[in-house]
Amino acid sequence: MAQIIDMPKLSDTMTVGTLVKWLKKEGDAVKSGAMLAEIETDKATMELECFFDGTVLKIYAPAGAQIAIGAPLCAIGKSGEVVPDLPAPAAPKPVLKDEPKSTPSNTTAAAKLPAQSPVVLPAAHPEIPSSPGQRIRISPLARKLAVEKGLDPALIQGSGPGGRIVRTDVIAAASGTTAPKSQIASAAFAPTASSFAKGPIQEDKTVAVSNVRGIIAKRLLESKTQIPHFYLNIEIDAGPLLELRQQLNSALEKSGVKLSVNDFILKGSAEALRRVPAVNCSWEGAAVRHHSAAHVSFAVAIDDGLITPVVRDAHLKTVFAISDEAKSLAKRAKDKKLAPNDFTGGTFCVSNLGMMGIESFSAIINPPNAAILAVGTTVKKPVIKNDQIVVGQTMVLTLSVDHRVVDGAVGAQFLAALKQLLESPALLLI
Repeated sequence: MAQIIDMPKLSDTMTVGTLVKWLKKEGDAVKSGAMLAEIETDKATMELECFFDGTVLKIYAPAGAQIAIGAPLCAIGKSGEVVPDLPAPAAPKPVLKDEPKSTPSNTTAAAKLPAQSPVVLPAAHPEIPSSPGQRIRISPLARKLAVEKGLDPALIQGSGPGGRIVRTDVIAAASGTTAPKSQIASAAFAPTASSFAKGPIQEDKTVAVSNVRGIIAKRLLESKTQIPHFYLNIEIDAGPLLELRQQLNSALEKSGVKLSVNDFILKGSAEALRRVPAVNCSWEGAAVRHHSAAHVSFAVAIDDGLITPVVRDAHLKTVFAISDEAKSLAKRAKDKKLAPNDFTGGTFCVSNLGMMGIESFSAIINPPNAAILAVGTTVKKPVIKNDQIVVGQTMVLTLSVDHRVVDGAVGAQFLAALKQLLESPALLLI
């Protein structure tokens, strides 16, 4: 009997998944463990694994479709076996929406398209401004056809009178038999200093929100509006930490060891949670959950948002083990290869923008955590040591706290413990 593969729930908050692409086609033989497709969840893009030997008998869902959890994706069984004719989930259809007519240069229509498939649709008028002093000339029939095929008229070369885009131009562009207009234009116009000064900063387009960006927006809005945030700042002397890091990296370079400042921050946060465990808690409505382990997550920027992979049991691991694990998690996050267990279950989060030169900032709490630590860059500036003004290296740490769980005094105790650990970083090597 054929096995029906349904859309699995690949994350704790997932309700639908976008079928990015099929890795197998109908008629292909597959074995258990083979990858069938790539699916974008609300947190990452993952591969769908097959757990049966057989042949792909039927594919129910087209690439690009958004599929609800439990809906059929494909059927696998013996070659020639009859499979049930289940309703196929349809890909989202473009939904046109006119912009306010008071701004003609922005009167574009946007399509609700599959995630990670940004397409610019033409305006409701035959002529659309594409750049200052230039208009796109397109016939109504060609405009309608471009909408149906999801093509941007600004990238189509017109062959009609005065360069007007006609039906045959759209058909040729859709079949790929003509060069994109951007390529033709680039041959005629070499960039100059004046063109950089006068040209648009980017292409005027509307991009469909991906599942990842959509869930980030939803959760952070809920966090900022439903969680009573308060913020605590502390400045630490980063000199000892930078000196120890440099010594360790130099001495262990041949062993391939390269510790980052963030590795020490993650380890220090885990140890501070051990000293002040009241921060390692979560609000659960009628109760506050106390976590017995410090599962420290850290923010990683990806193409369409960010994700927070988790270093589990960080309080039990050395800074070297944390460094190796964090590097592996960060790489898999950027490659969209994280498994659900890699980015769920964190009890505390670290967000570090120091490498981008940001001196200080306040991060939004990542539920269900009760706090998140924002890490700024190290700054050289005059400081007072032993009643003398000397050049010091300082770092600002900002703790965003859920006041339902943690009070100000407890948050201050946590930052004080973290400050002591980072200013005496040899403690983190014990």
